[in-house]
Amino acid sequence: MKLPWTRHTKDDRSQAGAPESNPSAPNQPEQAADAPGENTPEGAGGKTQGKGRPTPKRRDAAGARRGPLPPAPLTGAEARARRKALAGPKLSRDERRAQGAARRERQTQARERMLAGEEAYLLPRDKGPVRAYVRDVIDSRRSVSGAFMPVAFVMIGASLIAPAKFQVFAAPAMLVLLAAMVLEGLWLGRKVNNLVRLKFPDSTEPGLGLGWYAFSRATQMRRMRVPKPRATPKDKDQV
Repeated sequence: MKLPWTRHTKDDRSQAGAPESNPSAPNQPEQAADAPGENTPEGAGGKTQGKGRPTPKRRDAAGARRGPLPPAPLTGAEARARRKALAGPKLSRDERRAQGAARRERQTQARERMLAGEEAYLLPRDKGPVRAYVRDVIDSRRSVSGAFMPVAFVMIGASLIAPAKFQVFAAPAMLVLLAAMVLEGLWLGRKVNNLVRLKFPDSTEPGLGLGWYAFSRATQMRRMRVPKPRATPKDKDQV
């Protein structure tokens, strides 16, 4: 028994009484009996056949373009040889000494110009006419903050060798000195901001940043300040 969806052959049609095709009729294109996909790029079920391998990841493809990485060295001699090959030609002792001397000379010149206050060699925090003016204001005045480090070293050394009576007064004295530094820092920040607003009315420097910059320079000893001070306490009225 044939089901409705099965293909009927010529014998089945003849048995069922179906008229056979007239041989005298014009030739008609016969339907291909082959399964779909046998002679087409489509496989069974009408699906396109794949390329047979997964698509490589981007990093794998980039690595393939660059080439494989060299294997890790197995011995110390092989590692040293590889470093020598990457370093390039070996310099003689005289050439190395000449390069080192030239490098030290450049570093010395750069430091000297930075200490002199040349704008191109200053750190970013020290650049600009506003910061230069703040340094002149601080350098032209004596402050308690500048004496903190020397006094602290003296008191610490004295507390190690002094009798116990002196050590009792050392801690309160340090607290008083710290309180004086804090009060002086607030006063310096306010004074510096007022002077900057008068001399540079178009300045966009934040007040808190200028105050902290002034206080941090005031806490340094005079000979250790970078750049070196251009003004002295005698120039107080000119700044």
